[in-house]
Amino acid sequence: MLLCRFQNSLYCDGRMKMIVLKDIVPAAQNNIDTKFIILDKGKTTLEGQNKVCLALVADETAAVHFQLWGDECDAFDSGDIIHLTNGIFSYQRSNLVLRAGKRGKLEKIGEFTMSYVETPNMSEIHWVQDSTNSKKYMQERVISPYSHIFPPIL
Repeated sequence: MLLCRFQNSLYCDGRMKMIVLKDIVPAAQNNIDTKFIILDKGKTTLEGQNKVCLALVADETAAVHFQLWGDECDAFDSGDIIHLTNGIFSYQRSNLVLRAGKRGKLEKIGEFTMSYVETPNMSEIHWVQDSTNSKKYMQERVISPYSHIFPPIL
């Protein structure tokens, strides 16, 4: 069993530890290791010659908008449980999204059997830079408790 000295630490014994979605914050680093279920997937569009689609994903603590890129758009569907390694939560064309980015990796690890919540949606929070550390962000206010892109599942 792996024990960590610091509960909020991203690293434990030299290895990245799994983080729940409610604990992600915007950053310009690929350091998010998490697991989630895809609840809904928007239609695929083209940005230049690259396919892009947005999905609503969630775990037992929060939801977030997730950007799929290229072949990822066809590889994953609603109900898929995904393990994201070295992901990034940042602004992409003025939308705050979680994504694999160039350094991250997505792996399907199951289907349909995962507890989740749809609120809070971490993409629907207005974040501001920490006045004591410009590399950190803090939650300022909730824009909407649910996704403004994907309607709540009833």
